[in-house]
Amino acid sequence: MQSAFQRQPHAVCFGRMAPTVSVSNIERAVDFYTGVLGFSKVFENGRPVGFVILEKDACELHLSLFKGHKATGQNVAHLMVQDAAALYRHLEGNKVKIIKALRDSNFGLRCFVFADPDGNRIDVGEDL
Repeated sequence: MQSAFQRQPHAVCFGRMAPTVSVSNIERAVDFYTGVLGFSKVFENGRPVGFVILEKDACELHLSLFKGHKATGQNVAHLMVQDAAALYRHLEGNKVKIIKALRDSNFGLRCFVFADPDGNRIDVGEDL
């Protein structure tokens, strides 16, 4: 079967790519990501606010208000960190819901999955 997409190299340099996470309560989400995870709010849009950009170190996350939001069983973002065990302990100490416990995988990552207050699953990994 032949692909409908052309398989030719291109010269376009990609810049940052930031996930957008839907949330049902943007104030609660901003409080979680800034208060528990240490992000800083660098941009907001709308009256009332319906869109926020958060940054921490090299990580950028966009939050978008969607009042009918329901979390899925899929991970919405993958976060690479330098010390997954320390973040895991921090999240446990803040009573954040852990979906998959910390483990060393057979694919070269120390990893776990947690959920934000809206149930959005964030997959965390550290290179072993």
